[in-house]
Amino acid sequence: MFDQLFRKSRNRPLIDALHGEIVTASRQKVFFTDFAVPDTFEGRFELMTLNGGILLRQLQAWPQPGPQIAQDVVDRLFKGFDGALRESGVGDLAVARKMKTLAEAFLGRNQAYDTALRADDPDALRAVLARNIVALPLNQVLLLDLVAGYTLAKHRRH
Repeated sequence: MFDQLFRKSRNRPLIDALHGEIVTASRQKVFFTDFAVPDTFEGRFELMTLNGGILLRQLQAWPQPGPQIAQDVVDRLFKGFDGALRESGVGDLAVARKMKTLAEAFLGRNQAYDTALRADDPDALRAVLARNIVALPLNQVLLLDLVAGYTLAKHRRH
């Protein structure tokens, strides 16, 4: 028990830095202007899920402590989601329900992204992005290509 408490405090600067990178990547204006992601809690959640998932895939592929750091990053992301909900005026009981929904969405989306990225299948990636990030019909090919290109480039760079 105490080992986990001390481990988290030792990793805190790293976790905070990785979280900051995810936030910075997710707040790029291009997402909200060129890619038409709505600048709402939901839109920002989708971007944090996408950018966080790219990093998490890499961390989980590393030997220990990579997977544990990945879990710490997820915990930090959800601490941020919780704070954002509370700041927006959502009450304690509703926050718990919303956090469960967000956790299920985060897991499901990252599983779908992972499947498409492992298969190196741009069409499957576009379909997942159309359902989640862009929320546009699949006939919005140019916009989907831009977001898919961004995602594939980030994935391949790591």
